[in-house]
Amino acid sequence: MDHQRQALRMGGAVIAFAILLRLFAFTFSAARDIFQETEWLSLAVFLQTGRVVRYPHAQKEPPEATQPTRPPQPQPPIAQPVFSETDLEKVDLINDSGYKLDLEPLLTTALSWDLTDGQPAVLILHTHATEAYTPSTGAEYAASGDYRTLDAHYNMVSVGEEVARILRDGGVEVIHDKTYHDYPSYNGSYGNARNTIAAYLEQYPSIRMVLDIHRDAAAMSSGGQLNTSATVGGQPSAQIMVVIGTDASGNYHPNWRENLALALKLSAQLERENPGITRPIHLRPERFNMDMTVGSLLVEVGAAGDTHEEAMLAANALARAVLSLAKGTSQ
Repeated sequence: MDHQRQALRMGGAVIAFAILLRLFAFTFSAARDIFQETEWLSLAVFLQTGRVVRYPHAQKEPPEATQPTRPPQPQPPIAQPVFSETDLEKVDLINDSGYKLDLEPLLTTALSWDLTDGQPAVLILHTHATEAYTPSTGAEYAASGDYRTLDAHYNMVSVGEEVARILRDGGVEVIHDKTYHDYPSYNGSYGNARNTIAAYLEQYPSIRMVLDIHRDAAAMSSGGQLNTSATVGGQPSAQIMVVIGTDASGNYHPNWRENLALALKLSAQLERENPGITRPIHLRPERFNMDMTVGSLLVEVGAAGDTHEEAMLAANALARAVLSLAKGTSQ
């Protein structure tokens, strides 16, 4: 009698299992995806004996580590941007030069260049390369002075390298000079940088744009450092300010209006892509080496009160705005 009940139980279980397989139309490979090999063994034992037995799972090989997916390489736009009088509403200017200006023709006049012709087109350097930002968790550095460091991972060299990377990915040939013009002595930084610029311009006459990348600094009444605030891609970013030198101090600088025209276009494009990212363009009496070639800009990426992470995000935005102008502009 016991053997008869056991046989009935075995037969019923087999029939039920067969119906279940037919009902769900599992193939062997599909079923194996749901039941591990050890689970099949446990099921077979249960059908034969009615006992539940758990077998230890076999250890699987861990998946190979994969590199994070890199964002698509940016490409310069086919269409050349067009600027109009309404774009002046997006751009502010602090004029310490004493000159009276008509900004509309400077902004709207076409920019005729192509930074993607395969020749070195952009020179990036840092008159004050050791400038750095407020340390944050995971971004601490050995200071060489107040908000300064020789660590190229956290000073202006890193910011310039981010700009260079994005431009290169977009098809622009870039020379990034990483010389510490302000070390060991801060005095003479601009003279040192002038020699560097002159050497590159002589070697590469194809250079059309020179970016001297700094960060701003100003002590606040509260005792802290000036910090800026913007948003790029939903993330907190530093702001960007373009400084333009003139001949108001009496030094020879015949092309400063062309540089101002470029600064207006770049600031307007930055505002189109990331509203609120720019601070007012600062027109100054001094030259800051911008007399050496048309297309020279001094760019302040954030301030000492910002974090390195915020500055890097602003640098990314700066580079993408330059790429938008890489084929020139239309009128």
